[in-house]
Amino acid sequence: MGRMTHVLTALAWPYANGPRHIGHVAGFGVPADVFARYMRMRGHDVLMVSGTDEHGTPILVQADAEGLTAVEAAAKYNRIIVEDLDALGLSYDLFTRTTTGNHYKTVQELFTTLYDNGYILQKKTMGAISPSTGRTLPDRYIEGTCPHCGFGSARGDQCDNCGRQLDPTDLIDPKSRINGETPKFVEEDHFFLDLPAFADALHSWLDTRTGWRTNVVRFTKNLLDDLQPRPISRDLDWGVPIPLPGWVDRPDKRLYVWFDAVIGYLSASIEWARRSGDAEAWKQWWADPEAVSYYFMGKDNIVFHSEIWPAMLLGNNGEGSKGGEPGSLGKLELPTEVVSSEFLTMEGKQFSSSRRVVIYVRDFLERYSADALRYYICAAGPENQDSDFTWAEFLRRNNDELVAGWGNLVNRSVAMAAKNFGGIPEAGELEPVDAELLETTRAAFDTVGDLIGSNKVRAAIGETMKTVAAANKYLADTAPWKMKEDPKRQATVLHTVLQAVSDLKTIMSPFLPHSSQQVYELLGGEGVFAPMPRIEEVEDLDDGGATDGVYPILTGDYSNVPKWESVPVTAGTPLEKPTPIFTKLEPSIVEEEIERLNS
Repeated sequence: MGRMTHVLTALAWPYANGPRHIGHVAGFGVPADVFARYMRMRGHDVLMVSGTDEHGTPILVQADAEGLTAVEAAAKYNRIIVEDLDALGLSYDLFTRTTTGNHYKTVQELFTTLYDNGYILQKKTMGAISPSTGRTLPDRYIEGTCPHCGFGSARGDQCDNCGRQLDPTDLIDPKSRINGETPKFVEEDHFFLDLPAFADALHSWLDTRTGWRTNVVRFTKNLLDDLQPRPISRDLDWGVPIPLPGWVDRPDKRLYVWFDAVIGYLSASIEWARRSGDAEAWKQWWADPEAVSYYFMGKDNIVFHSEIWPAMLLGNNGEGSKGGEPGSLGKLELPTEVVSSEFLTMEGKQFSSSRRVVIYVRDFLERYSADALRYYICAAGPENQDSDFTWAEFLRRNNDELVAGWGNLVNRSVAMAAKNFGGIPEAGELEPVDAELLETTRAAFDTVGDLIGSNKVRAAIGETMKTVAAANKYLADTAPWKMKEDPKRQATVLHTVLQAVSDLKTIMSPFLPHSSQQVYELLGGEGVFAPMPRIEEVEDLDDGGATDGVYPILTGDYSNVPKWESVPVTAGTPLEKPTPIFTKLEPSIVEEEIERLNS
């Protein structure tokens, strides 16, 4: 991506039936933000969008449990999630929600095009009902044994073990995950997305994808061998109405939550454009074949992004086996890459809010810094394989790598220059050891940048920390504190190490934006270096949705990001005695946190 490109950064939609835990943001939030921040610094035009996913039965179940309406429950958790993602510094251009009138309209437009092009079928199906409440049970809320591989915890829509698409009626001994009862199956009229009509087009498209993580390609190609029509409507009163005569006013039929949620990437882009004052601006990311789009999620969401969403886009474009014409939104581009993370566990156990094996983002950030969490996710997150969060490892990485490595380098070099020269000293002639360090930090821009650009965040932060280690070794080898008798040489060494620190704060900023801003200020910088999102209270742009009056969005101004390059430090810039940018943690937190988890 040498020249300026439009880059859509599309993040999975966190579900608004409760606060999100650190496993969620490890899968979609932090890796996508690192990518988006870097792409902006490389001069690309980034649009980073998502929002809370607010329809479906789980919201109703949560609302019942809390004595709220669905609208109130969705609004409550939308606000909590917005505040948490803001505190993490995730640089969304727009983080919105799926209950907006704009979203309803966009979903209905896409449905209508798919229907007109012949890719939506109406047929009878067996729906699962909860005998005790009379409510529809979503497929994901039914568990049983997979008829194909015998896995005991297969869900009603797919088996996470063998990856096969399932119907709840396929399961052996199905049970409701809500209350354990056996569901009652009744015949219903529903709409289905005709996935088999896209088998050839999806195969051709997947064959053109390069550089994808092998888990995503393998998983998707396996799915294409067994495509079935997939239901896209439900017996429910909470969701987007079905825009067809005889259906649109029915209080008991809605579009299925997964169908409306994937369209959110498009509706959020349209909403962003409308709020920006140029209602057509979204097309630069969706209608231009030169634009690129990266979708970030955990592995349980691969099927929706590598198979179902591409099929819906192909259907909108009239590019499935039944042909057709692009709808009112025009021809839309398919994903460039689906970037899926594996799962994060915690102290060896799967995250589970119901079993209290959980640490919510909010609770974490009350006690520890956002960059400490971001660092752990970047360095040890579930990028290519499941990984385990342990408090002992969090403590070690925070104290040994952030505090003793990067924080110590910043502190020592700024403190010595402030004490001995009152500012950034003038460099004399460089010795080979000085030139070598500066060459190392300059080279890191290419190495680290290429790794972030191909979504290898763990390797990218690893290379960054190697460069930090090289700068710390330089300080130890040159020992400027012993150069009282040779102030010219001392000035050159301190100038050199401050240049390395300046380069490193730029390289660090996609990973650790909060502390990079602090380092920028310690080096005498003024204004914004690593831009942050902000929460704005807005009104819905359209009627017809289910938002409850004013609601918060995340947005931000990221137009003045620093360039991804080494910028010379200015001799004579005043420096003051620094305060540490990271907090050293006491070993006792490990026991305290595990006790908190077990209570």
